[in-house]
Amino acid sequence: QVQLVESGGGLVQAGGSLRLSCPASGRTISSYVMGWFRQAPGKEREFVACISRSGSSALYADSVKDRFTISRDDAKNTVYLQMNSLKPEDTAVYYCAAAPDPRGTFVVETDYNVWGQGTQATVSS
Repeated sequence: QVQLVESGGGLVQAGGSLRLSCPASGRTISSYVMGWFRQAPGKEREFVACISRSGSSALYADSVKDRFTISRDDAKNTVYLQMNSLKPEDTAVYYCAAAPDPRGTFVVETDYNVWGQGTQATVSS
């Protein structure tokens, strides 16, 4: 089973950037679709982005499209989320997740069976 540990969160001003990392251990992530979700205070966890096993395609939530970029480096067994032009509404705990089945929409939590513990990103106005 793969284990995920997110890092890279922190406090940043609106308009700034953060880069989240999600190194995996236990087994290679090359056979997984990888995703990022987030949960803001008082809200349900929501889909942010996902990337195919090959890395050739990605899907983004409308709220982060053109600002966030998901990428993967299977040689380092790591997935990244580059977040630019951050807004206060991006404040949330960000979770990395792995989906073993290549079928699915990958925008719902139930497609993923491995989760990290989350990293807090706070954007001040």
